[in-house]
Amino acid sequence: MGKIVIEPLSRLEGHGKVTITLDEDGKPKDVKLHITALRGFEQFVIGRPAEEVPRIVPRICGICQTAHHLASVKAIDSAWGVEIPEVAKKLRELMLVGNMIHSHALHFYFLAAPDFVLGVDADPAIRNVVGVIDKAPEVAKQAIALRKFGQSIVEAVGGKAIHPVTGIPGGQAKALTEEERDALLKEVDQMIEYGKNGVELIKQINEKFMDQIKTLGVIDTYYLGLVKDGKHNFYDDTLRFLSPDGKEKVEFKPEEYLDYIGEYVVPYNYVKHPYYKKVGYPEGVYRVGPLAMLNVCDEMETPLAEEYRKEFLEIFGFPANQSLAYHHARLIELLSACERAKTLLEDNSITSDDIKTDVEPKAGNGVGVVYAPRGVLIHNYETDDNGIVIKANMIVATTHNVPTMEKAIQQAAQEIFK
Repeated sequence: MGKIVIEPLSRLEGHGKVTITLDEDGKPKDVKLHITALRGFEQFVIGRPAEEVPRIVPRICGICQTAHHLASVKAIDSAWGVEIPEVAKKLRELMLVGNMIHSHALHFYFLAAPDFVLGVDADPAIRNVVGVIDKAPEVAKQAIALRKFGQSIVEAVGGKAIHPVTGIPGGQAKALTEEERDALLKEVDQMIEYGKNGVELIKQINEKFMDQIKTLGVIDTYYLGLVKDGKHNFYDDTLRFLSPDGKEKVEFKPEEYLDYIGEYVVPYNYVKHPYYKKVGYPEGVYRVGPLAMLNVCDEMETPLAEEYRKEFLEIFGFPANQSLAYHHARLIELLSACERAKTLLEDNSITSDDIKTDVEPKAGNGVGVVYAPRGVLIHNYETDDNGIVIKANMIVATTHNVPTMEKAIQQAAQEIFK
């Protein structure tokens, strides 16, 4: 028997490693994904005034900070029974899709594209974003422009491009000016074109790598996503499980999440393994993120993305179970986020100053859910009579995916060692 250890995992936010235990014949006997960092934010926020928490939790993730900010403030609104103004909801959603544009562009073009554009056999010294810039400069320019546009939205709405601060209990602390809105509108049509170019690019890449896509990391799992009236949604409002065969859909509200999601403790990880309670562990492990979202929804919220979603399912089947199809799904979501940004920016009420309602700190228990770039994000806080946090639970997007990432790596190891 022997052991292969892959450490550290590169192109990963955080710390992790993979261990492959081999049998006497040199074949994989056991494969484990270890997440080796402890974040501890569920303890950090206890004892803090709840209104401070949305400014603390973005530090959980330097890429998904906007999603943490918004899930957090939604949880506090829920705990205190606050209904925020409609314009504040639109601003929060705009902030979130801005983060989605930035992060999805980063994830594909900067982290995934080097392997596809330069080839998996390319020298690691050049198999990075600098190599992409050298080999495909126009693609790189569009990627940088998309990221810049997404960050510009977050900065305009959230006050800061990284770790936004304007989401407060009761609404938003800052209105969007007409000048800020008009500046973003001037760019949005070009960003939609770049989004379409991204989907066309991944279609070309898929043709070249389809053998690998349809054999590596192909696993059947449950899927969890966020829908509103059955449509794909970044900000609201119903969670939906989809069975591995695509025949069963189960919907529930964010405040009911503990009735549907359990967390199993494994001895080799700081991260727990979430699972669908109705099925149990490990049969009920599930995936979140772009692949899950396109499987779970009945249709996309925006027209161009919906046409590409239909095409996606024709290519990969329903539900799509190929882990490498996440890239294709992510680029469809990137396009949808650009389309949704345009719709929100064209809404004249978006520059209204009716953005906040009065709130009083009090005892309560609230859940806030948004769709973060890696998938469903859940924040749950309990506060005392003074509005101080006395209990917190957070299930971040990557946590949902850890057991299924491990399962996909196990399948890929078996396939490669054949």
